[in-house]
Amino acid sequence: MAANAYPVEGLNVVITGAGRGIGKRLAIGFAARGAKVGLVARTGGELDLTDLEIKHAGGISLKLAADVRDFERLSGVLDLMRHRHGPIQVLICAAAIQGPIGPFHKVSIKAWSDTMETNLMGVVNSCRAVVPKMIENRRGKIIVLGGGGAATPRPNFTAYSASKAAVVRFCESLAEELREQNIQVNCFSPGGAYTTMTDEILRAGDAAGWKEIEGAEKIQQTGGVKPEKQIELASFLASEVSNHISGKFLHVDDDWKRLETAQVTPDLFTLRRLKKL
Repeated sequence: MAANAYPVEGLNVVITGAGRGIGKRLAIGFAARGAKVGLVARTGGELDLTDLEIKHAGGISLKLAADVRDFERLSGVLDLMRHRHGPIQVLICAAAIQGPIGPFHKVSIKAWSDTMETNLMGVVNSCRAVVPKMIENRRGKIIVLGGGGAATPRPNFTAYSASKAAVVRFCESLAEELREQNIQVNCFSPGGAYTTMTDEILRAGDAAGWKEIEGAEKIQQTGGVKPEKQIELASFLASEVSNHISGKFLHVDDDWKRLETAQVTPDLFTLRRLKKL
């Protein structure tokens, strides 16, 4: 197993969106560090591949085929995880779609709505499925991936950015509700990494805007943020080292390691607020 400053060995971790992209990166990374990983995804072939890679490397994983938009199905597969491995101690919400790309007045309202359903309600459903048991056990970690547009405007990506901003505020609010229950809820932005979303931006061309195209081309060439940086931050938030941190929105490039021992003020690393005049 890989050496890790933030121990997650033996933890029961459920990761949504584990079939591809950053969700898959985190699933493989947590399994390599000794966690028992429940893999939630709706595409069977992608789920099989992630599970196979983890098991070939000697890790422990369980396939949990479900769509995060389907609360009943999601609750059922999480019960299976509990039956096999015990209480779910960590939930990582990585399932998301990019949605329609282009000027708001030209994009499909149906596609816009579908993006909110997956990106926001998928997180809501996932949290609702684990929080009651976490309260019973007086222990839990919920980690939700933010993304581009959550804290700053992102033209031509209104559905994605609105859904991610909503997710951050949802997590901040849920963290306050659960603060006395020893359950920490945090968001983190994984930075630009090469995924299918990168290809979608490049295919969109002018509809995405020159700035987005330029950024996607750079990510395509370099691969973007290294998986190790994303896994390390997620491991920190999943470990007991971060028990004093909740309701925060961290970026993978933030100087977050200082939070190991630092006092965390209420307004630090939260969704952007207007400056006082």
